[in-house]
Amino acid sequence: MLLGAGQRVEHIASGVDSVHNYYENLVLVELQKTSERSRTDGDFLADAACVALNRLPPRYIRHDVDMTFFMSTQELAEIEEKVSKAVSDAIAYVEEREAARAMAEQPQE
Repeated sequence: MLLGAGQRVEHIASGVDSVHNYYENLVLVELQKTSERSRTDGDFLADAACVALNRLPPRYIRHDVDMTFFMSTQELAEIEEKVSKAVSDAIAYVEEREAARAMAEQPQE
């Protein structure tokens, strides 16, 4: 959502609270579908979602149906493929960073 939790801007019309990035839900669904860890580890889910979303172009909309209604089946398939790749790459990236951090934190003998 455009306005995050706890943030209120008094002079913005209420319709703005429905503005969101079209890819957000797609990425979250794909993460939970492909990564068991994302279903039990909220920090991992959030980190991987951020990495994946930063690899996709922003597409801000008010209603998901507005986006899907005007796309061809080929465009929808391309988006699905982009999301799948971004999520796969994000999972690998987060896991690699965690492994590197764990190695760095091991005591030197």
